[in-house]
Order: sequence, then C-alpha cells, then structure tokens
Amino acid sequence: MTARHSATGTVHPRGHRVRDILRLAQPPVGRFVPGLIWGLLSAAAAVSLLAVSGWLIVSASIVDSLVPLSIAVVGVRFFAVSRAVTRYLERLSGHDAALRQLASTRADMVRRLIPLSPAGLGSTDRGQVLTALVDDVENLQNLPLRVVQPLGVAALVAVGAVGFIAFVSPPAALTLAVCLLVAAAAAIGLGWVFGSRAEALVSERRAELSAALVDYFGSLDVLIAYGAEEQARARISAADAALRRVVDRASLAQAVAAGVVSAVAGAASVWALAAAAPGLTDGSIDGPWLAVAVLVPMVVFEIFGAVPIAAASWRSVRSSAKRIVDVLPERMPDELRDDAGEDIEIVGTPAVRMRGVRANWPGGAPALKGVDLDLLPGERVLVAGPSGAGKSSLAAALVGFLRVEGEYLVDGRESAELSGPALRRVIGLCEQRPQLFDEDIRQNLLFARDTATDDELRDVLDRVGLGAWADERGGLDARVGDRGALVSGGQAQRISLARALLRGFPVLVLDEPTAGVDPEASDALLRDLLQAAGDQSVLLISHVAPPAGTVGRTVRIEDGRTV
Repeated sequence: MTARHSATGTVHPRGHRVRDILRLAQPPVGRFVPGLIWGLLSAAAAVSLLAVSGWLIVSASIVDSLVPLSIAVVGVRFFAVSRAVTRYLERLSGHDAALRQLASTRADMVRRLIPLSPAGLGSTDRGQVLTALVDDVENLQNLPLRVVQPLGVAALVAVGAVGFIAFVSPPAALTLAVCLLVAAAAAIGLGWVFGSRAEALVSERRAELSAALVDYFGSLDVLIAYGAEEQARARISAADAALRRVVDRASLAQAVAAGVVSAVAGAASVWALAAAAPGLTDGSIDGPWLAVAVLVPMVVFEIFGAVPIAAASWRSVRSSAKRIVDVLPERMPDELRDDAGEDIEIVGTPAVRMRGVRANWPGGAPALKGVDLDLLPGERVLVAGPSGAGKSSLAAALVGFLRVEGEYLVDGRESAELSGPALRRVIGLCEQRPQLFDEDIRQNLLFARDTATDDELRDVLDRVGLGAWADERGGLDARVGDRGALVSGGQAQRISLARALLRGFPVLVLDEPTAGVDPEASDALLRDLLQAAGDQSVLLISHVAPPAGTVGRTVRIEDGRTV
C-alpha cells in the first residue's frame, strides 16, 4: 500500500486517508438516523400496503363478513397515506443531512488547501483541483443518500419481510431469503465485474475534460494568437468522447445488475407460490395468506432494487475520495507554514517587525535572504526593488504562506505563535492579480463580509473611487465577468481593495496594485488606494513610485535582502 503524508508531515497509508475522506462525507449519527428511520417506515408501509391489498382482494371473493374487510380497507388507506408522508420526510431529512455535511466537507477541503496557496500548488493542474473541489466533493454526498441509507433500509426491510413471511409460510420465507442473497451477490458482483473499472475512470475522465475546458477558456486569446485554438478544441472533443465512453460502460454494468435483480424478483414470486401452494391442501395456509406470501416478494425486491445503484454509487464515491486524496499534495513542503498556532484576536492596529527574516520557496528556491522591516500602526511604507528581488515573497511571508526564519513579530508576539487564520485576520493581502468571481459586484464584495448591507457596500465603493462607475453600470447588480473579464485591471484592484476594507484588516499589503494598469492611470489608482485605507497600516509593494506625499518612507529589497 502506498504511503502518503498528511499536511503536518505525518506518514499515513493512502487507504487511511481515503477512509478519512469517506468518514468526513458521512453525516453524524444524530443527523443521519432520522432519514434512515423515515426511509425504513416508508419501505415498511410499502410492504404492508401490498400485503394488506393482496389479502383484501382475495378475501373479498371468499369471505361473507364485512368486518375484517372494513379493517383491511382502512389499513390500505393508512399505509398508502403513510407511505407518501414518510417518503417525503425521508427525502427531507436525508437531503438536509447530506447537504449540510457536503458544505462542511467542502469547507474542510478548502481549509486544507489554504496553507498550500499560493506556493504549494504550483505543480498541480488547475482542472484537477477544480474537479476535486467541485465534482468529486459533490459526489461524496451520494455516500449517505445513495449508499448507506438505501442499503440500510433494504437490509432491514429484507430481514423484516423474511421474518414476516416465516409466520405465514416457512418454505416461502426460505425461498425469499435465498433469492435476496442471490440478488445481492449478483448486484454487487456483476456491477464490479462489468463496471468497476469504468466507474473508477469516470472521475478521471471528468477531470481531464475539466482541465481541457479550463485551459481553453482561460487562455483563449493566447491560443488564437498562436494558432493553437483548433488543437485545444480537439483536446476538449477527445476528452468529452472518452468521458462518454466510460459513462456508457458504467451505465451498462448497472443496467445488467438491475436486470438480473429484476429477474430474480420474478423467480422469487414464482418460487414462493410453488413452495407455499402445497399448504392449501394440508390446511397450513389459506388463500388470502397465500396471496400475501406471493405478493410480498415483489415489493421487497422493488425496495431491494436500490442495491445495484448503491453498489455503483459506492464505487463512484470511493473513486472520488481517492481522487481528492491524490489531488491534495502528499505532504506540506517544509518551506510552507501550516495553520497551527493559537487562535488569538489582536485588538487595534498592531506594529509589525522583521529582523533577519529568511524564507524559501518549495524546492529550496531562495525567497528572502535577510529582510529587516518595521511597519508602525497607521504607517504607509513602500517596498521597492527590481523584478525578482523578493517583494512578492515578502508578501507571502507576511500573511503566513511561507515559513520564515528569523524574527517576525506582530504586536510584539512571534507570528509563529499565531494560527494561520489568526494571522490573516490581522494582515490582509491584495494580490497582484485579484481573484474576481463570475458574479455581480454585490456578491464579490459579500465574500469579505456576508452581513454587509447595500449601503455599506456602496460606501466602500465610494471610498475606493468606484461609486460613480458602479452606478453607470447598473449598481451592485452589475456583473464583473469570469475572473473580472468585464472590468479593467485598475477596477479589479479597486474592487479587491474594497473587499479588504470591508473585511477590516488592520494591516494591508498591496502587492503590485498597478500591474496591468496604464501608466497614466497608475498615480490616480495608487493615490486612491492609499487614501481609502484610512487608519490602517499599508505596506505597498510596487515597482512604480507612488505620488509624492502618499507614503512615509521606502524600504528597498535587492536579491532577497533589504539594502
């Protein structure tokens, strides 16, 4: 078994990590059990409905008294109504538990990736990460909904039905038990033989298609410029065809298993009739109960028909869990800082102090070789230097993406004592290429603080100089496009700063905010950004000198050192 490392460096077998992902996808018992109970009651109502209906139909032709028939009629109505009600409650409870757990699972995956961003995912395919965080994590919700709950209900109903039929006709109960075991073996075995490989490849082929689409739409202008757009489209077509082939094979395997279960269901009813019919001659069973012994297997197998789907879903879910494990790096590189530490709240605007700070990128590439820096509360400091000098590396070290050696104090406390989230609540980073989502302006701002009102959002847009621009575009409902395709580089930087202001970081790090901005507009952008920060401390990392009087002093970095 291949050994993998956890984010903390502890060695774990790959299978152990897969089981951890599966356990994370399963809702807690207290939330999962209600759906299981309602599902069991719904299935029991279905079995009871057919049993009572069969007894009633046969009895009506041979019994003169209306009293037992009236009771049976009431029973039919009761089980018909209760089946619908409990089925609804099962769906409501089961999906509520699964979707709540899905949100928790996805948040946990993101938390695991945060310490690795941006330095630890450089060699990871974006399409694979996207598939793991969206498709594969979403597929995990099928574990409680299509695997555990259906199998639990089917098993309990099967045992209960066999026990019930045993009181009516022991030979019929034996035939039902044998047929259920044969159907279970066929559903699991045939599905595994014909579809296991195809089902395992579905997630992989989906990731390949996702990667091809991400590369195509993310680099369309470059592909057209270099005449490679046709090859990129051919890659998408090939990935789509490969995905359809494995999906077809997986569906065929599931259909074969379901067909065998249906055939066994018919055989169970015929066999039950043959086994129970001799009881009519010796008086051990009468006509109405013979009908019950023959009809109950039909409805039991209707419920048991979820087993082939559950077996296929289990293979698919486990494959998704394996892909999630494979996408996450085997271990956190030693050069990166994890999120361990105390979750401390720092009140006010702290002072930041660095002395002799050194840091490396994963793989040992030097990032910082000796940086001294002071940032006092409310101060504006410019970090200048040539490209590749280590300015962006300093930003990554400040927010806790890179592990640092040397003295790095925040409010007089060693930064290593603070947890990653605690450090990033104090020091916020506006990156060189802001991440904007394909939503409206309102939603892009609410990612920073989801309780903000529209008035607060308009106010922060005014502070960064976007109020009039947003009004001209339709207000907060204006869309920004995929990764900000509908806004300019300067406008994207202003939206990013608006998010940071809305979040309320005491210390702001602005990493090359004028990248991609016209030179004549850079002065206005820098002036607006620095003024909008108000009383917050600002560390401006820029190769462009800001307007005179906007920063208090300048720190220069060359070759990873302050000079």
